[in-house]
Amino acid sequence: MVFFKGSKTPDSDVEDTGMILPTIPSDDAFAEDPQVWDLIVVGAGVAGASFAYEQGQQGRRVLLLERDLSQPDRIVGELLQPGGYLALKSLGLEHCVDGIDSQKVYGYCMFKNGEEAKVGYPLTGMGDDVAGRSFHHGRFVQRLRQSAANCSSLTVRQGIVKRLVNDKGEDWEEGQAVTGVRYKSASDGKDRTALAHLTIVCDGMYSSFRSKLGKGDVKHPSYFVGLLLKDVELPHPNYGHVVLASPSPVLFYPISSNEVRCLVDYPGEKLPPMTSGALHEYLVEKIAPQVPETLREAFCKAVNAGRIRTMQNKQLTSTPLHQPGALLLGDSFNMRHPLTGGGMTVALSDTALLSSMLQPLPNFTSSVETCDATSSFYVKRKPLSATVNTLANALYRVFCSTGSTAQEDMRQACFDYLRLGGVYSQGPSVAAFVTGTTLFLFSAHLRAR
Repeated sequence: MVFFKGSKTPDSDVEDTGMILPTIPSDDAFAEDPQVWDLIVVGAGVAGASFAYEQGQQGRRVLLLERDLSQPDRIVGELLQPGGYLALKSLGLEHCVDGIDSQKVYGYCMFKNGEEAKVGYPLTGMGDDVAGRSFHHGRFVQRLRQSAANCSSLTVRQGIVKRLVNDKGEDWEEGQAVTGVRYKSASDGKDRTALAHLTIVCDGMYSSFRSKLGKGDVKHPSYFVGLLLKDVELPHPNYGHVVLASPSPVLFYPISSNEVRCLVDYPGEKLPPMTSGALHEYLVEKIAPQVPETLREAFCKAVNAGRIRTMQNKQLTSTPLHQPGALLLGDSFNMRHPLTGGGMTVALSDTALLSSMLQPLPNFTSSVETCDATSSFYVKRKPLSATVNTLANALYRVFCSTGSTAQEDMRQACFDYLRLGGVYSQGPSVAAFVTGTTLFLFSAHLRAR
Protein backbone atom coordinates (compact mmCIF):
# COMPACT_ATOMS: atom_id res chain seq x y z
CA MET A 1 0.00 0.00 0.00
CA VAL A 2 1.17 3.53 -0.75
CA PHE A 3 -0.08 6.51 1.25
CA PHE A 4 0.67 10.07 0.24
CA LYS A 5 1.29 12.88 2.64
CA GLY A 6 -1.92 14.79 3.09
CA SER A 7 -4.10 11.76 2.52
CA LYS A 8 -6.18 10.33 5.33
CA THR A 9 -5.49 6.65 5.87
CA PRO A 10 -8.07 4.22 7.24
CA ASP A 11 -7.85 3.68 11.00
CA SER A 12 -6.53 0.14 10.52
CA ASP A 13 -3.70 1.48 8.38
CA VAL A 14 -2.55 4.37 10.58
CA GLU A 15 1.17 3.89 11.04
CA ASP A 16 1.44 5.22 14.59
CA THR A 17 -0.43 2.59 16.58
CA GLY A 18 1.66 3.13 19.70
CA MET A 19 0.23 6.48 20.78
CA ILE A 20 -2.86 8.06 19.27
CA LEU A 21 -3.53 11.32 21.11
CA PRO A 22 -7.13 12.53 21.42
CA THR A 23 -8.71 14.56 18.65
CA ILE A 24 -8.80 18.21 19.69
CA PRO A 25 -12.45 19.16 20.39
CA SER A 26 -13.85 21.72 17.98
CA ASP A 27 -15.18 24.76 19.84
CA ASP A 28 -18.39 25.42 17.94
CA ALA A 29 -19.98 27.97 20.29
CA PHE A 30 -20.69 30.27 17.34
CA ALA A 31 -22.92 32.58 19.39
CA GLU A 32 -19.93 33.52 21.53
CA ASP A 33 -17.75 34.56 18.61
CA PRO A 34 -16.72 38.21 18.58
CA GLN A 35 -17.92 40.33 15.69
CA VAL A 36 -14.30 40.80 14.66
CA TRP A 37 -11.44 38.58 15.84
CA ASP A 38 -8.00 40.01 16.52
CA LEU A 39 -6.53 37.20 14.45
CA ILE A 40 -7.62 34.33 12.27
CA VAL A 41 -5.03 31.61 11.74
CA VAL A 42 -5.68 29.23 8.84
CA GLY A 43 -4.16 25.82 9.50
CA ALA A 44 -3.15 24.17 12.79
CA GLY A 45 0.10 22.53 11.78
CA VAL A 46 3.45 23.33 13.38
CA ALA A 47 3.52 27.00 12.34
CA GLY A 48 -0.20 27.71 12.73
CA ALA A 49 -0.71 26.07 16.12
CA SER A 50 2.49 27.63 17.52
CA PHE A 51 1.64 31.11 16.28
CA ALA A 52 -1.94 30.89 17.53
CA TYR A 53 -0.69 29.73 20.94
CA GLU A 54 1.77 32.61 21.27
CA GLN A 55 -0.88 35.17 20.33
CA GLY A 56 -3.36 33.56 22.71
CA GLN A 57 -0.80 33.86 25.50
CA GLN A 58 -0.79 37.61 24.83
CA GLY A 59 -4.56 37.69 25.33
CA ARG A 60 -5.49 38.17 21.67
CA ARG A 61 -8.83 36.83 20.51
CA VAL A 62 -7.74 34.18 18.04
CA LEU A 63 -9.72 31.85 15.80
CA LEU A 64 -7.61 28.85 14.74
CA LEU A 65 -9.24 26.98 11.85
CA GLU A 66 -8.13 23.47 10.88
CA ARG A 67 -9.74 21.04 8.43
CA ASP A 68 -8.98 17.94 10.54
CA LEU A 69 -8.23 18.06 14.27
CA SER A 70 -7.38 14.37 14.58
CA GLN A 71 -3.76 13.28 14.84
CA PRO A 72 -1.90 13.71 11.52
CA ASP A 73 -0.16 10.71 9.98
CA ARG A 74 2.80 11.63 7.77
CA ILE A 75 6.39 10.63 7.16
CA VAL A 76 8.27 13.93 7.44
CA GLY A 77 8.35 16.73 10.00
CA GLU A 78 9.78 14.21 12.44
CA LEU A 79 13.21 15.73 13.15
CA LEU A 80 13.50 19.06 14.95
CA GLN A 81 17.01 20.50 14.76
CA PRO A 82 18.54 22.18 17.87
CA GLY A 83 17.84 25.62 16.40
CA GLY A 84 14.20 24.62 16.04
CA TYR A 85 14.08 23.43 19.64
CA LEU A 86 15.50 26.79 20.77
CA ALA A 87 12.77 28.59 18.79
CA LEU A 88 10.15 26.27 20.31
CA LYS A 89 11.53 27.08 23.75
CA SER A 90 11.39 30.82 23.07
CA LEU A 91 7.66 30.40 22.36
CA GLY A 92 7.12 28.57 25.66
CA LEU A 93 6.23 25.33 23.88
CA GLU A 94 9.18 23.10 24.77
CA HIS A 95 6.81 20.90 26.81
CA CYS A 96 5.30 19.71 23.51
CA VAL A 97 8.23 17.34 22.95
CA ASP A 98 7.56 15.70 26.32
CA GLY A 99 5.22 12.78 26.85
CA ILE A 100 5.36 11.60 23.21
CA ASP A 101 8.39 9.27 23.46
CA SER A 102 10.52 11.78 21.57
CA GLN A 103 14.23 11.09 21.26
CA LYS A 104 17.11 13.49 21.79
CA VAL A 105 19.40 13.80 18.75
CA TYR A 106 22.98 14.95 19.27
CA GLY A 107 24.23 14.95 15.69
CA TYR A 108 24.45 12.66 12.71
CA CYS A 109 26.72 10.05 11.17
CA MET A 110 27.44 9.79 7.45
CA PHE A 111 28.23 6.51 5.71
CA LYS A 112 30.03 6.18 2.37
CA ASN A 113 31.63 3.09 0.88
CA GLY A 114 32.01 1.39 4.27
CA GLU A 115 33.51 4.46 5.97
CA GLU A 116 31.89 6.72 8.59
CA ALA A 117 31.98 10.42 9.50
CA LYS A 118 30.35 11.23 12.83
CA VAL A 119 29.32 14.84 13.43
CA GLY A 120 28.08 16.15 16.79
CA TYR A 121 26.06 19.33 17.20
CA PRO A 122 28.04 22.11 18.96
CA LEU A 123 25.80 22.29 22.03
CA THR A 124 28.32 23.12 24.75
CA GLY A 125 26.95 25.68 27.20
CA MET A 126 23.41 25.62 25.83
CA GLY A 127 21.82 23.61 28.64
CA ASP A 128 21.13 19.92 29.17
CA ASP A 129 17.76 20.09 27.44
CA VAL A 130 19.09 21.60 24.20
CA ALA A 131 19.48 19.00 21.46
CA GLY A 132 17.65 17.94 18.36
CA ARG A 133 14.40 16.05 18.90
CA SER A 134 12.86 13.31 16.77
CA PHE A 135 9.32 11.99 17.14
CA HIS A 136 6.16 10.90 15.40
CA HIS A 137 5.04 14.09 13.66
CA GLY A 138 1.38 13.63 14.54
CA ARG A 139 2.06 13.35 18.26
CA PHE A 140 4.02 16.60 18.24
CA VAL A 141 1.33 18.47 16.30
CA GLN A 142 -1.40 17.27 18.67
CA ARG A 143 0.60 18.53 21.64
CA LEU A 144 0.93 21.93 19.94
CA ARG A 145 -2.80 22.01 19.17
CA GLN A 146 -3.73 21.07 22.72
CA SER A 147 -1.53 23.83 24.09
CA ALA A 148 -3.31 26.29 21.79
CA ALA A 149 -6.74 24.98 22.81
CA ASN A 150 -5.85 25.54 26.47
CA CYS A 151 -5.53 29.32 25.91
CA SER A 152 -8.69 30.99 27.21
CA SER A 153 -8.77 33.67 24.50
CA LEU A 154 -8.23 31.21 21.65
CA THR A 155 -10.88 29.22 19.80
CA VAL A 156 -9.88 26.06 17.93
CA ARG A 157 -12.46 25.05 15.36
CA GLN A 158 -12.66 22.36 12.71
CA GLY A 159 -13.61 23.68 9.32
CA ILE A 160 -12.43 24.07 5.75
CA VAL A 161 -11.45 27.60 4.75
CA LYS A 162 -12.77 28.25 1.26
CA ARG A 163 -12.27 31.97 0.59
CA LEU A 164 -10.59 35.11 1.82
CA VAL A 165 -13.11 37.93 2.30
CA ASN A 166 -13.06 41.74 2.19
CA ASP A 167 -14.49 44.24 4.67
CA LYS A 168 -18.01 43.63 3.35
CA GLY A 169 -17.75 39.90 3.94
CA GLU A 170 -17.66 39.31 0.20
CA ASP A 171 -15.08 37.30 -1.74
CA TRP A 172 -11.76 39.10 -1.62
CA GLU A 173 -10.30 40.49 -4.86
CA GLU A 174 -6.86 41.81 -5.75
CA GLY A 175 -6.38 45.36 -4.46
CA GLN A 176 -8.69 44.95 -1.47
CA ALA A 177 -7.75 44.45 2.16
CA VAL A 178 -8.18 40.93 3.52
CA THR A 179 -10.51 41.15 6.51
CA GLY A 180 -11.30 37.50 7.22
CA VAL A 181 -12.32 34.19 5.71
CA ARG A 182 -15.30 32.15 4.63
CA TYR A 183 -15.21 28.57 5.89
CA LYS A 184 -17.37 25.48 6.00
CA SER A 185 -17.97 24.37 9.57
CA ALA A 186 -17.41 20.66 10.19
CA SER A 187 -20.07 20.49 12.88
CA ASP A 188 -23.08 21.59 10.82
CA GLY A 189 -21.78 21.87 7.25
CA LYS A 190 -22.74 25.52 7.02
CA ASP A 191 -20.71 28.17 5.25
CA ARG A 192 -19.74 30.85 7.77
CA THR A 193 -17.86 34.13 7.57
CA ALA A 194 -15.36 35.18 10.21
CA LEU A 195 -13.85 38.69 10.20
CA ALA A 196 -10.49 39.63 11.70
CA HIS A 197 -8.06 42.51 11.83
CA LEU A 198 -5.29 40.18 10.66
CA THR A 199 -5.34 36.81 8.88
CA ILE A 200 -2.31 34.49 8.99
CA VAL A 201 -2.35 31.72 6.38
CA CYS A 202 -0.44 28.59 7.45
CA ASP A 203 -2.18 25.95 5.33
CA GLY A 204 0.96 24.00 4.46
CA MET A 205 2.69 22.70 1.37
CA TYR A 206 -0.59 22.20 -0.50
CA SER A 207 -1.74 25.76 0.27
CA SER A 208 -5.00 26.91 -1.31
CA PHE A 209 -4.14 30.59 -0.84
CA ARG A 210 -0.46 30.79 -1.79
CA SER A 211 -1.23 32.30 -5.19
CA LYS A 212 -3.43 34.97 -3.59
CA LEU A 213 -0.74 36.25 -1.25
CA GLY A 214 2.50 35.50 -3.08
CA LYS A 215 4.16 34.44 -6.31
CA GLY A 216 5.65 31.02 -5.77
CA ASP A 217 8.12 28.95 -7.77
CA VAL A 218 7.66 25.26 -6.87
CA LYS A 219 10.16 22.58 -7.86
CA HIS A 220 9.87 18.82 -7.31
CA PRO A 221 13.42 17.48 -6.99
CA SER A 222 12.64 14.03 -5.63
CA TYR A 223 10.43 11.69 -3.63
CA PHE A 224 10.89 10.24 -0.19
CA VAL A 225 10.04 6.58 0.16
CA GLY A 226 9.27 5.99 3.83
CA LEU A 227 9.67 2.82 5.88
CA LEU A 228 9.27 2.16 9.60
CA LEU A 229 11.84 -0.13 11.21
CA LYS A 230 10.90 -1.59 14.58
CA ASP A 231 13.03 -2.90 17.43
CA VAL A 232 16.32 -2.17 15.71
CA GLU A 233 19.32 -0.43 17.23
CA LEU A 234 21.04 2.25 15.21
CA PRO A 235 24.86 2.02 14.89
CA HIS A 236 25.04 5.33 16.79
CA PRO A 237 22.08 5.78 19.18
CA ASN A 238 20.58 9.27 19.38
CA TYR A 239 22.17 10.25 16.08
CA GLY A 240 20.70 10.67 12.65
CA HIS A 241 22.26 8.48 9.97
CA VAL A 242 22.88 9.61 6.38
CA VAL A 243 23.93 6.98 3.84
CA LEU A 244 25.54 8.58 0.78
CA ALA A 245 24.04 5.99 -1.52
CA SER A 246 23.63 6.01 -5.27
CA PRO A 247 21.74 7.73 -6.76
CA SER A 248 20.79 9.78 -3.67
CA PRO A 249 20.87 9.69 0.15
CA VAL A 250 19.10 7.31 2.51
CA LEU A 251 18.21 8.58 6.00
CA PHE A 252 17.69 6.71 9.27
CA TYR A 253 16.69 8.38 12.54
CA PRO A 254 14.81 7.32 15.70
CA ILE A 255 11.21 8.51 16.11
CA SER A 256 10.46 6.63 19.34
CA SER A 257 12.25 4.40 21.79
CA ASN A 258 11.70 1.34 19.56
CA GLU A 259 11.12 2.75 16.05
CA VAL A 260 13.44 4.08 13.37
CA ARG A 261 12.28 6.03 10.34
CA CYS A 262 13.99 5.28 7.05
CA LEU A 263 13.59 7.72 4.17
CA VAL A 264 14.95 6.68 0.79
CA ASP A 265 15.37 9.65 -1.53
CA TYR A 266 14.39 8.92 -5.14
CA PRO A 267 15.41 11.75 -7.51
CA GLY A 268 13.09 12.90 -10.26
CA GLU A 269 9.41 13.60 -10.69
CA LYS A 270 8.17 10.04 -11.20
CA LEU A 271 8.49 6.98 -8.96
CA PRO A 272 8.80 3.39 -10.15
CA PRO A 273 5.25 1.97 -10.11
CA MET A 274 4.20 0.17 -6.95
CA THR A 275 1.60 -2.06 -8.56
CA SER A 276 4.08 -3.74 -10.89
CA GLY A 277 6.53 -4.40 -8.05
CA ALA A 278 9.13 -2.06 -9.58
CA LEU A 279 9.44 0.09 -6.45
CA HIS A 280 9.86 -2.99 -4.24
CA GLU A 281 12.50 -4.33 -6.61
CA TYR A 282 14.35 -1.00 -6.60
CA LEU A 283 14.48 -0.93 -2.80
CA VAL A 284 15.63 -4.54 -2.44
CA GLU A 285 18.08 -4.78 -5.32
CA LYS A 286 19.41 -1.21 -5.64
CA ILE A 287 19.20 0.31 -2.15
CA ALA A 288 19.44 -2.58 0.33
CA PRO A 289 23.04 -3.54 -0.63
CA GLN A 290 24.11 0.04 0.16
CA VAL A 291 22.47 0.12 3.61
CA PRO A 292 24.86 -0.44 6.55
CA GLU A 293 25.01 -4.15 7.31
CA THR A 294 23.65 -3.73 10.84
CA LEU A 295 20.45 -2.19 9.42
CA ARG A 296 20.08 -4.22 6.24
CA GLU A 297 17.96 -7.05 7.63
CA ALA A 298 15.53 -4.65 9.31
CA PHE A 299 15.39 -2.57 6.13
CA CYS A 300 14.48 -5.57 3.98
CA LYS A 301 11.94 -6.75 6.55
CA ALA A 302 10.21 -3.36 6.43
CA VAL A 303 10.19 -3.39 2.62
CA ASN A 304 8.75 -6.91 2.48
CA ALA A 305 6.10 -6.02 5.06
CA GLY A 306 4.51 -3.97 2.26
CA ARG A 307 3.79 -0.75 4.12
CA ILE A 308 5.73 1.55 1.85
CA ARG A 309 4.75 5.21 2.00
CA THR A 310 5.78 7.96 -0.38
CA MET A 311 5.85 11.75 -0.47
CA GLN A 312 6.89 14.12 -3.22
CA ASN A 313 9.47 16.61 -1.98
CA LYS A 314 9.07 20.26 -2.84
CA GLN A 315 11.26 23.33 -2.97
CA LEU A 316 9.38 26.63 -2.87
CA THR A 317 10.65 30.16 -3.18
CA SER A 318 8.05 32.90 -2.96
CA THR A 319 7.78 36.62 -3.49
CA PRO A 320 5.18 38.14 -1.14
CA LEU A 321 2.47 40.30 -2.68
CA HIS A 322 1.99 42.28 0.57
CA GLN A 323 -1.79 42.13 0.52
CA PRO A 324 -3.14 44.31 3.37
CA GLY A 325 -4.52 42.29 6.27
CA ALA A 326 -2.90 38.93 5.52
CA LEU A 327 0.44 37.12 5.69
CA LEU A 328 1.75 33.70 4.64
CA LEU A 329 3.65 31.64 7.22
CA GLY A 330 5.31 28.22 7.17
CA ASP A 331 5.30 25.81 4.22
CA SER A 332 2.60 27.83 2.48
CA PHE A 333 5.29 30.46 1.84
CA ASN A 334 8.66 28.71 1.74
CA MET A 335 10.05 25.16 1.50
CA ARG A 336 13.45 23.60 1.01
CA HIS A 337 14.55 20.02 0.35
CA PRO A 338 13.79 18.10 3.56
CA LEU A 339 17.10 16.19 3.55
CA THR A 340 18.52 18.25 6.42
CA GLY A 341 15.33 18.51 8.46
CA GLY A 342 15.31 22.31 8.49
CA GLY A 343 11.63 22.94 7.80
CA MET A 344 10.38 23.14 11.38
CA THR A 345 13.39 25.24 12.38
CA VAL A 346 12.40 27.85 9.78
CA ALA A 347 8.68 27.65 10.64
CA LEU A 348 9.20 28.07 14.38
CA SER A 349 11.83 30.78 13.95
CA ASP A 350 9.49 32.68 11.60
CA THR A 351 6.71 32.27 14.15
CA ALA A 352 8.87 33.69 16.94
CA LEU A 353 9.99 36.58 14.71
CA LEU A 354 6.48 37.56 13.60
CA SER A 355 5.21 37.31 17.18
CA SER A 356 7.95 39.64 18.40
CA MET A 357 7.10 42.15 15.68
CA LEU A 358 3.42 42.17 16.70
CA GLN A 359 4.03 42.15 20.45
CA PRO A 360 4.33 45.96 20.92
CA LEU A 361 0.85 46.54 19.44
CA PRO A 362 -1.95 46.66 22.04
CA ASN A 363 -4.37 45.52 19.33
CA PHE A 364 -4.64 45.26 15.56
CA THR A 365 -7.53 47.64 15.00
CA SER A 366 -5.31 50.14 13.19
CA SER A 367 -4.56 48.62 9.82
CA VAL A 368 -1.81 51.21 9.24
CA GLU A 369 0.00 50.39 12.50
CA THR A 370 -0.37 46.64 11.94
CA CYS A 371 0.95 46.95 8.39
CA ASP A 372 3.88 49.04 9.59
CA ALA A 373 4.69 46.45 12.29
CA THR A 374 4.71 43.52 9.86
CA SER A 375 5.91 45.12 6.62
CA SER A 376 9.53 44.06 7.13
CA PHE A 377 8.75 40.47 8.22
CA TYR A 378 9.74 38.88 4.92
CA VAL A 379 13.04 40.80 4.93
CA LYS A 380 13.93 40.11 8.56
CA ARG A 381 13.32 36.38 8.19
CA LYS A 382 15.88 36.06 5.38
CA PRO A 383 19.14 35.71 7.36
CA LEU A 384 17.96 32.48 8.96
CA SER A 385 15.66 31.12 6.26
CA ALA A 386 18.11 31.79 3.43
CA THR A 387 20.88 30.09 5.41
CA VAL A 388 18.84 26.96 6.07
CA ASN A 389 17.36 26.88 2.57
CA THR A 390 20.68 27.31 0.80
CA LEU A 391 22.41 24.71 2.94
CA ALA A 392 19.58 22.18 2.54
CA ASN A 393 19.29 22.53 -1.22
CA ALA A 394 23.05 22.66 -1.79
CA LEU A 395 23.77 19.64 0.41
CA TYR A 396 21.12 17.65 -1.41
CA ARG A 397 22.77 18.37 -4.74
CA VAL A 398 26.22 17.52 -3.40
CA PHE A 399 25.06 14.32 -1.70
CA CYS A 400 23.42 12.94 -4.86
CA SER A 401 25.46 10.78 -7.21
CA THR A 402 25.10 11.94 -10.81
CA GLY A 403 27.93 10.01 -12.42
CA SER A 404 29.92 13.20 -12.98
CA THR A 405 33.57 12.95 -11.92
CA ALA A 406 33.62 16.57 -10.72
CA GLN A 407 30.43 16.08 -8.71
CA GLU A 408 31.77 12.86 -7.14
CA ASP A 409 34.96 14.71 -6.20
CA MET A 410 32.91 17.32 -4.38
CA ARG A 411 30.82 14.63 -2.71
CA GLN A 412 33.96 12.86 -1.50
CA ALA A 413 35.53 16.16 -0.42
CA CYS A 414 32.51 16.97 1.73
CA PHE A 415 32.62 13.54 3.35
CA ASP A 416 36.39 13.66 3.92
CA TYR A 417 36.20 17.12 5.46
CA LEU A 418 33.54 16.09 7.97
CA ARG A 419 35.38 12.86 8.74
CA LEU A 420 38.28 14.93 10.09
CA GLY A 421 36.07 15.66 13.10
CA GLY A 422 36.68 18.33 15.73
CA VAL A 423 36.56 21.90 14.47
CA TYR A 424 36.22 20.65 10.87
CA SER A 425 32.82 19.14 11.61
CA GLN A 426 31.56 21.95 13.83
CA GLY A 427 30.96 24.75 11.36
CA PRO A 428 29.98 23.73 7.86
CA SER A 429 27.39 21.16 8.72
CA VAL A 430 25.47 22.23 11.74
CA ALA A 431 25.93 25.91 12.55
CA ALA A 432 22.86 26.94 10.57
CA PHE A 433 20.65 24.55 12.47
CA VAL A 434 21.99 25.47 15.90
CA THR A 435 22.31 29.23 15.64
CA GLY A 436 20.65 30.06 12.35
CA THR A 437 23.21 32.79 11.73
CA THR A 438 26.22 31.24 10.02
CA LEU A 439 26.56 29.63 6.63
CA PHE A 440 29.57 27.73 5.33
CA LEU A 441 29.46 26.35 1.81
CA PHE A 442 31.65 23.95 -0.02
CA SER A 443 34.72 26.05 -0.76
CA ALA A 444 35.89 25.09 2.72
CA HIS A 445 35.31 21.44 1.90
CA LEU A 446 37.36 21.69 -1.26
CA ARG A 447 40.19 23.55 0.47
CA ALA A 448 40.50 20.56 2.81
CA ARG A 449 41.41 18.26 -0.10
